[in-house]
Parts: sequence; C-alpha cells; structure tokens
Amino acid sequence: MVVYLVGAGPGDPDLITLKAVKALKKANVVIYDRLANNEILKYAENADLIYVGKKAGEHYKKQDEINQILIDQGKKHQNVVRLKGGDPFVFGRGGEEMLALLEEGICVEFIPGVTSAIGVPTSSGLPVTHRGIATSLTIVTGHEDPTKPNKQVKWDFKADTIIILMGIGLLEENTKEIMKYKDPKTPVCVIENGTSPDQRIITGTLEDITQNHINTPALVIVGKVVDVFKESLLKKAKLEKVEGK
Repeated sequence: MVVYLVGAGPGDPDLITLKAVKALKKANVVIYDRLANNEILKYAENADLIYVGKKAGEHYKKQDEINQILIDQGKKHQNVVRLKGGDPFVFGRGGEEMLALLEEGICVEFIPGVTSAIGVPTSSGLPVTHRGIATSLTIVTGHEDPTKPNKQVKWDFKADTIIILMGIGLLEENTKEIMKYKDPKTPVCVIENGTSPDQRIITGTLEDITQNHINTPALVIVGKVVDVFKESLLKKAKLEKVEGK
C-alpha cells in the first residue's frame, strides 16, 4: 500500500506532470481539493473520488479529518492519490499529511507539481528573476494560521521579488506592512485564476493596488520585475500591430 502526494499544478490541466498522470491511472482512490482542475480527474477513471476541498472561511474538511481519511484509505487500498493544487510542499500542508501517514506505517511517495508561485507568473510572461533587476525571490503566505501563538511573517524581506500566495483577504493589511520596508511606489502585479481561461491581470503599486476589486484565487507579485512584464506587454502590442493582428 502506498499514498502518493501529487501536485496538480497551477490550474491548467496541461501543466500536470506525466508521472502524476501515471499515478492517477493506477489509483484505487483519489482524494482531491478544490484547486485541482477537475479535468485532471479524467485520468483516474477507475478510482473512487473523495472531495476534501478547502477555501478561506469554508473548510469542507478540517486538516485532521483529511489526515484521517488518508490513513483510512491508505490502509484499505493498494494505490491512493492525494491530489493537491500546485505543489504539495508549497503551502499545501503536504508535510503534515506525510508525517501522519508515516506515523501509521503507511508508505508515502511524492510527485511534485508546478507551484502557482512560479507557474502562474511564467505562464503570463512575468519573469520572477531578471538579470540586473532581481536576483532573489521570496515566496510567502499572505494568510498565516490564526491559531499560531506567534506570527512568523514580519514582511521585512530583503528579496528583490516577493510572491504572496493566499494573500488577497489581507492584502491591504499586508501591503501596509511591506511599505514599512519598501518604497510605496514599488510595482505590484496581481494575477487572478492563473493559467485558466478566465485569468485576469491587475497592475499597480504597493500604495494603490488595493483600490482594485480583486477576486480569489489570486497571487501577488511585488518588485521591479513587474516593470519588465509591463515593458514586454508594450513590445508585444507593437509587434501585433505590425503583424496586423
């Protein structure tokens, strides 16, 4: 018996890995969350499907319940897939699920996924590093566990580029904190529903980005790489004009 912790990628079903597809095809049961594109589930045509989706303010299952489901299914079946949006170890609580399974003597294997922190900007043409502009990158949660006794995120990051996941609900509060350490005019880009057909991109600065209506799920990119992205859009528009598109 084995439980595969599988990353489903950032949203576009074509961005799942071949190894993940192979695991889904042989799965007896798939335990999946809301950020895993449903089109991906077609590969698991012979598996039972268990939905354990979570989103802000609406947890279908608590993490302890999900851990127990994984344990129960792992003891019952030969091949179990835990399908998680993005990568299971990038704010996916995959580490907690791994430890819970190992504690029960259940074998765990890992299949990485394209994390939205990198996949969404790249798919949009936004380089998170750029020679001469950004040589460092920080990926941070915008919504820490409220039950934690002490906050770990201080927003005093020195990286050239900051990527914030799960940060829309507290975006105003977080940008105010970042402005204690960075220029309020620092460029910001928000990408809603990244890699999906209804993707939406909003640009601004730390001091004005919250003036826009922003929907979830979305990620936030802070740094001068946003200006590189905007320059590329201008060049692309000129190219399309020349080609008569």
